[in-house]
Amino acid sequence: MTLPDFATTMDATWPALAVHRAGPWAVRAGAGGGKRVSAASAVGAWGPDDIALAEQAQRDLGQDRLFVIWPWDHALDAALQARGYAKIEPVVGYAAPVAAFAPPARMTSFPHWPPLQIAREIWAEGHISAARLAVMDRVLGPKTVILGRTADKPCGAAFVALHGTTAMIHAVEVRPSLRRKGAGRQILSAAAHWAADHGADRLALAVTQANSGARALYASLGMQPVEEYHYRLKV
Repeated sequence: MTLPDFATTMDATWPALAVHRAGPWAVRAGAGGGKRVSAASAVGAWGPDDIALAEQAQRDLGQDRLFVIWPWDHALDAALQARGYAKIEPVVGYAAPVAAFAPPARMTSFPHWPPLQIAREIWAEGHISAARLAVMDRVLGPKTVILGRTADKPCGAAFVALHGTTAMIHAVEVRPSLRRKGAGRQILSAAAHWAADHGADRLALAVTQANSGARALYASLGMQPVEEYHYRLKV
């Protein structure tokens, strides 16, 4: 998976409400859907004075002055740091072939769309808001919700969407009382097998560097780090 592919797949499978052009910048209108869909990024040649164009566009949208920084954005990262932007929330992207995942155990996971009420409740318990569910509705390609079950109880949910031959998983949430019982593993396995059935050859996701528990799970499933990015926020 090449670096720009990961960014493009993220945009396709978790899209902004709208993307506005402000000079050399793409300024995303997130509508509460999360940081990346509310961040600006460079899409053309820029100079330090051009940063003000993105800042004004974000003010006009009522959003924070926020940029997503990909590995090729070294100059932008330095320019924003010089302007007092703080580095926040480093993220690691993981990917693995869908063929690497064992089939989920019987009756442990259920792909479906649109989200069942129980999936919505699990997400709400994990502070995944209605605005983030609206992001899922905006996805145009193949998509599904994976509802996980443990000990005959609904235990978790995740959203999966397809772009090209990559399936990206988002909004993974497992109820705290049912964690460490294999639910996350079964949800990811179900996501990979749904993806394979829809023509994907790879499953990918993004997780904060600080989430060591989730990263250990993904590594145990054979997923490898393929990407890193972070944000710069004006404080």
